Amino acid sequence: MPPFLPEFSNSVRLKYVKLGYQYLVNHILIFTLIPIMIAVSIELLRLGPDEILKLWNSLHFDLVQVLCSSFLIIFIATVYFSSKPRTIFLVDYACFKPPVTCRVPFSTFMEHSRLNLRDSPKSVEFQMRILERSGLGEETCLPPAIHYIPPKPTMEAARGEAELVIFSAMDSLFEKTGLKPKDIDILIVNCSLFSPTPSLSAMVINKYKLRSNIKSFNLSGMGCSAGLISIDLARDLLQVHPNSNAVVVSTEIITPNYYQGNERAMLLPNCLFRMGGAAILLSNRRSERRRAKYRLVHVVRTHKGADDKAYRCVFEEEDKEGKVGISLSKDLMAIAGEALKSNITTIGPLVLPASEQLLFLLTLIGRKICNPKWKPYIPDFKQAFEHFCIHAGGRAVIDELQKNLQLSAEHVEASRMTLHRFGNTSSSSLWYELNYIESKGKLKKGDRVWQIAFGSGFKCNSAVWKCNKSIKTPVDGPWADCIHRYPVHIPEIVKL
Repeated sequence: MPPFLPEFSNSVRLKYVKLGYQYLVNHILIFTLIPIMIAVSIELLRLGPDEILKLWNSLHFDLVQVLCSSFLIIFIATVYFSSKPRTIFLVDYACFKPPVTCRVPFSTFMEHSRLNLRDSPKSVEFQMRILERSGLGEETCLPPAIHYIPPKPTMEAARGEAELVIFSAMDSLFEKTGLKPKDIDILIVNCSLFSPTPSLSAMVINKYKLRSNIKSFNLSGMGCSAGLISIDLARDLLQVHPNSNAVVVSTEIITPNYYQGNERAMLLPNCLFRMGGAAILLSNRRSERRRAKYRLVHVVRTHKGADDKAYRCVFEEEDKEGKVGISLSKDLMAIAGEALKSNITTIGPLVLPASEQLLFLLTLIGRKICNPKWKPYIPDFKQAFEHFCIHAGGRAVIDELQKNLQLSAEHVEASRMTLHRFGNTSSSSLWYELNYIESKGKLKKGDRVWQIAFGSGFKCNSAVWKCNKSIKTPVDGPWADCIHRYPVHIPEIVKL
């Protein structure tokens, strides 16, 4: 028996009704002002020039009143502009591209696993199953120390990796922007698991002979979301230090953190994490407005560390044999979902158009008053952003966010392709994704970009950028020699 009513969700008419509703609500102020302006214009035409002149002459202005009014206007304008936050520009950024000698194809990774874990075939089999479903490709890279059998995670090797990644990214940034080391006022370096003494920020200062009065910070232990925490810190510092440049370096050093035990929860990061790093130049100088690529609009941070499960879901500890590794909890995705929910609840009112906020409010009121079983309305964030950079933490992370935010395959393309080409590069993955979108020539003036990252603790952080100009397709960078091959089809399982 045919259904009594047509399937309205697939109706073209319903689509245009929704578009009309969105346009009406988002431009309600204009639609309200137009009739008022028309009414005023008609009234003025009805009065005629003589009546208008007579009305003007009837008004009496006292000199003291004029001066007081002028002073009040100037005072209010001065207070407004002095209290207005400084605009933060992202001038440019550079991503580290690992050398081909560091590549780890599946066959190499599995051969090394069999040799390093010859006494534990079940662990080898587990890693193979993870790798088959990981979404990684054949061109991801690991540092030289991990290529040894067995690996040689020495302090010297770890420093060597840090110098290779950070200095390469910094050199590229200097070349792209024309920035001189002496022009850097603020330096922030974030690396979660490698925190030597002297710090990585001191290493950068020593290498480039930065000024002695530079404000330097080194963030560690803050996980894959530390990159956006660094951006937030740089924003706060640039608000109180006028006419300044800030450089943010985001990376993760793999060498000292490659787990060599048999615990499955600790073997998982070995399969996903790869070399990577990025250097970003932020500035509040007005002179940078014209050449800057992006303007920072919002940063929203959510921390679930008060909950014990969230605190321990990504945890560095020793296994039964005393070998140190990063343990990933089975509850990780559920905790990430809760953190995301809290984050988008905060960022939603800041970015969503009025039409989406009104629908969300009406649904919320309906659930409270009428029927608690009503399906909650998920705001359409595609109305607020043109591009999405979701942390390439793994295929499951991208799948979950695509489902929860109702995104299309095109919206998560940058995240999937970054995971395939470079693996999980931790806090720097967002910048490889943004560079992918640029390399595809998709970023136009006025476009909005939403960066979402997750990290240990447990944290979910967001940054919103607005494109300052239409960005030309870059001729260099990490995607320069392979962007023509992407996007590629990534099968659910790659048989090894």
